[in-house]
Parts: sequence; C-alpha cells; structure tokens
Amino acid sequence: MKIGIIGATGYGGLELMRFLHNHPEAQQIDLYTSSEEGTLFSTKYPHTTNLYDQPLLKIDQEQLTDYDVLFTSTPAGVTSRLLPPLIGSGPKLIDLSGDFRLKEAEDYEHWYKKTPAPKEAIEQSAYGLTEWNKEAIRKADLIANPGCYPTAVLLSLLPLIKEWLIDPKGLIIDAKSGVSGAGNTPGPMTHFSETNENLSIYKINQHQHIPEIEQGIELFGNQKTPVTFTTHLVPMTRGIMSTSYAPLSECVTEEKLLDCLREYYDGMPFIRVMPESAKFCTKQVYGTNFCDIHVKVDPRTNRATIVSVIDNLVKGAAGQAIQNMNVLFGLKETTGLNEVPLFI
Repeated sequence: MKIGIIGATGYGGLELMRFLHNHPEAQQIDLYTSSEEGTLFSTKYPHTTNLYDQPLLKIDQEQLTDYDVLFTSTPAGVTSRLLPPLIGSGPKLIDLSGDFRLKEAEDYEHWYKKTPAPKEAIEQSAYGLTEWNKEAIRKADLIANPGCYPTAVLLSLLPLIKEWLIDPKGLIIDAKSGVSGAGNTPGPMTHFSETNENLSIYKINQHQHIPEIEQGIELFGNQKTPVTFTTHLVPMTRGIMSTSYAPLSECVTEEKLLDCLREYYDGMPFIRVMPESAKFCTKQVYGTNFCDIHVKVDPRTNRATIVSVIDNLVKGAAGQAIQNMNVLFGLKETTGLNEVPLFI
C-alpha cells in the first residue's frame, strides 16, 4: 500500500509512522505538513534517524488522490475542508481529528466552536469504533476515528448498556489522561512546572467528547441519555483510565457483568476483560492497542464500578486508525499492531 500521513509531526502522526514502519503491507509512507515543508523528519525527531530521513511534504490536493490510504492527524477544523473533495476519489480516508465524528452538525458547532464539515460528507463517514462498527467501516471511503476518551468509555460500557444490565441515566464517568492527549504544542496547562506533581480537572461539563459518548450510547447501546463526564490531567505522558459508576438493574451480579463483557468481546484481539487482580493500571497497556476492562460491584449501593485503560495515542488514536485500515482492506486486525505492553 501507498500511504500518506497528513499532520505527521504531531504525536498522533508520530505513532502512525511508528506502527506503519513494521506493517507488512505499507510499501511507501509519505509524510505531510502544513508548516514545516522541506524539514527532514529525522531532524525534528532524532530517534527516527536512518529510518525516516525524508523531507516533510507540502499538502497538495491533487497529489493526495494517488494514495491507497490517507491518515489525517490534524487539529479540529482542518479536515472538514480538506477531505470532502477527496471522498470517493481513490484513497481511503481515516481522520483522527474530531471533524466527522458527530453526526449532527449543530453539535459539532456547539462543542468544538468551529464550522462543521458539509452535511453530505458527515453522512458518508463511518464512526471508527472498530469492535462495534466493522460492517460500516468495511464499506466506507471516510472513517471518523473515535476520540481517545470515548474509546475507553464506550468499549467498557456498551455491552452492559445494550443488555440493560446498568442504567445509563444514572451514569457518572470519571476519566484521567496523560499530557500527550493535549498534543505537542506547548501551553500553560502542559507546562512541566504546572503539570508535574499536580492533578488538574478541566473542561467541566464542557468537554467536546461528551456528545460523542452520548451519540455512541444511542447508536450502539440503543439508549438515549445525557451523561456526566469529567476529565482530569495526570502528570504522566501516556494513558487513559476511565472509571464509570453505574446503577445496576435488578438482580444483576458482578459475575453477570463480567460474563456479558466476555461474551461480547470473545475473539476480539484487543479487548481484554481482566479477572480479579491486585493491580489495574495504565502501564499494562502502555504503547499498545489493547483496551483492558475490569468491573466490581458494591452490593451496599447496588452500583457497578467499571474501569478501562487504554494508551491514548494508540488505541485512542493511531492504533485504532491502523486497526480500521486493516478492516477496510480485509487484513487481519492485528496486522502491524502486535506489540507487548512496555511496562517498565
């Protein structure tokens, strides 16, 4: 395959390059930038010396039709204009920004504070939550890769919501992310002296992933409800831990919840339903495309605590994008993604 990465110098683009480098079907990988044309990729990221000593390319709309796959890892508001003319022109498009995730343009405008993509382009996109939307992904010319938080949240909750084992109306989701989720542009919130040895809560009731989570619950869980979703910044580089608190339906036990998750994700290589253990942490998925899920029930409150962990740059971004590419082209889902977590 001939592959192009637009936005290659961001963390998402960097992870795409890392995994695609060892992908057996990736014959050519071209790296595009909007601001650093001509710069050697290995100059910007010295750890890629002798691997990617190639100049970054200027985005040229006509050249982009020559690829089998185009990954776009750009800030919100860029691909809503860049990609619509390319739909159906040849390359399969996998967008890691948020521009095509929300099916209602008004929701995008409200939560992202930007002009939405054309309605026709939004309608043509397939939401790329791989384990839940494979049929649509296989047929799509444009895939809207999910956000990192919605990936962790939805994968852990959807089977339980769909089977009516928990009540989403009483759902409270507490999520924590490493600093890389904010991208590689420095800012006050990610400044070392303000992030180190600190814990921050941000975008209270305003996070742009809230409508995406609610849309996913309606689309795949068949229930329409608002959710309480709160995000925190943790002084670590990678990782998301989503902890959800949900009221149980009548006579639901912990074993029933675990059995439901195991049944839904049986044979899905990147979902691991974890048994009882003394440790459950973000490091157990570090650098990989795994999503690990664990559940505990408190009989005193009749509530379930549902925990999931992912690497926000892999299963929450580049890894899931490549998993979607594999589905698109009829490849084994794990192709190019068989990594052991880097624990130490």
